[in-house]
Amino acid sequence: MTTEVFRKERLDAPSGFFACEAAGLRWLADAGGVRVVQVLRMDPAGLDLERLHPAPPDPSAARALGAGLAVLHRAGAPAYGAPPDGWSGDGFFGPMDQPLPLPADRSPTWGAFYARSRIAQVQELLERTGRSSRSLAAVLGAVRRRLERGDWDDDEPPARLHGDLWSGNVVWTAEGAVVIDPAAHGGHPLTDLAMLDLFGLPHLEEVLAGYEAVRGLPDGWRDLLGLHQLYPVGMHAVLFGGGYRARLAGLAARYA
Repeated sequence: MTTEVFRKERLDAPSGFFACEAAGLRWLADAGGVRVVQVLRMDPAGLDLERLHPAPPDPSAARALGAGLAVLHRAGAPAYGAPPDGWSGDGFFGPMDQPLPLPADRSPTWGAFYARSRIAQVQELLERTGRSSRSLAAVLGAVRRRLERGDWDDDEPPARLHGDLWSGNVVWTAEGAVVIDPAAHGGHPLTDLAMLDLFGLPHLEEVLAGYEAVRGLPDGWRDLLGLHQLYPVGMHAVLFGGGYRARLAGLAARYA
């Protein structure tokens, strides 16, 4: 049976954009957990991917997604911020027509990585786009200092992350959930769960139950989701401004 092809293309894509995505998809698939869209061919202008046929989500598929995500995370990464195998240097984060750099890192601790390679980038880009303010810079700076101090570091080893796991990057099919469009890197497992929570996902509680049955979740994890949402909300504030800026300020104030 011939695999149907979906072409993802941008002729003026930044150098390495599709090579980075292909490496990330293959790295995630190698973990043998959650189902990942298959890369059929890659060239500088695009990717040929297996075509997915969407179907309504259901609780059993959601529970299986959670279990597969736990297996993915357990596959690990060399360090916090490490890029996927087959790619070196920074990755990409955001919409295909306006991707922003996803800084690579090789940190042994999550807090230091998140402070310097995620929150610092948000601060810099907000300043550059004129979307910062004295009060926003102050609360983000306070969060950075707490991160650098290790206030939220734990004994979680670096997980293999999808990295941009919002609901739009989960495609429900008759055979179960499939993930697409990663910003794959090594990080804290709560980062992927926080992204699923950020914009809502059908049957999210079933996803979490499936995850916890395989891997478990740390005490107080729900209170930490907002901390992990600072980066994606911050990048939305950079790209779109508006209510995302206020949302970022509220989140940062919780952890400052």
